[in-house]
Amino acid sequence: MPRANGTLAAPFPNPPPMNPLWIDTDMGFDDLAAVLAVAGTPGWSVAGLSLVAGNAPLTVVVDNALRAAACFGWRFPIHAGAAGPLVGELATAQSVLGDDAMVSAGRSLPRERTALTSEDAVGALADWLRASPAPVTVLALGPLTNIALLLQRHPDLAPRIVELMWMGGSAGPGNHTAAAEFNAIVDPESINEVLAAGVPLAMVGLDTCRQVRVDKADADALRALGTDRGVLLGDLLEGYVRIAGPDGRSAMALYDPTAAAALLAPGSVRFTPAHLVAECRGEHTRGMTVVEWRVPRKAAANARIATTADAATVRAAVLGALAVAARS
Repeated sequence: MPRANGTLAAPFPNPPPMNPLWIDTDMGFDDLAAVLAVAGTPGWSVAGLSLVAGNAPLTVVVDNALRAAACFGWRFPIHAGAAGPLVGELATAQSVLGDDAMVSAGRSLPRERTALTSEDAVGALADWLRASPAPVTVLALGPLTNIALLLQRHPDLAPRIVELMWMGGSAGPGNHTAAAEFNAIVDPESINEVLAAGVPLAMVGLDTCRQVRVDKADADALRALGTDRGVLLGDLLEGYVRIAGPDGRSAMALYDPTAAAALLAPGSVRFTPAHLVAECRGEHTRGMTVVEWRVPRKAAANARIATTADAATVRAAVLGALAVAARS
């Protein structure tokens, strides 16, 4: 949270009761920022991390997660999951995000790694859902393959997920294609599997995430904290910003952390009930998330779709938590 002098402060002064959250991720930089936002927000903790191929092949995703865990001292379990979508071949975002899906303006994650907890993300998530004293929320930041596999293998666990908060899809234009957002087009069949299982899905799509922007000044503020982690996060954030323009002068949409902020800062993202389906067959529209707003007249609502984001609140929650990580 920015102070009057432009420095960064922690987002919440008084810790509320702890709320454990499972995160499913394909671990690019904005995924890392979202995980750090959860870990750095008082009252929240990461119960476990399941990894899925998406931004990069699974081996790269695993490497990123284990290096991040060593760098930031994560103690929660990390499980490798699906190496490809339910149907077809894996498409990655490496052409945009770099080979390691974490393009940087300087430093990269140190090479030291922690150990992978298991290679059975679906089983680990199933065990956690069964052990939780009450239904839980899952935050998904990549293709929904792991979640779909969970529901195929353990359909009885669908009621144990009170909400699946997903950064993916779009209620407007796409980014990977004219019609489809990247996380959606990698595995559209998995979206429909999740919806068919009756899991309450909250979709934070491109159109909402693009209302929240970060720029080079935000990266400079992290580096100005004067810590090794602050410099690292500032360099990674600037590399992310440069996706919008190689000179770093353009602001970049904040994707995965906006979905995290929808949980961490209630009310920062507004949702509207709608009927959602993923297009799986169209020659030009595969991966499109088709939103029918006219409920219940045309169709029953099966999801909540994000419509607006309070950019100041989301930025404060996310950048404040990154400052916590930089100082730790």
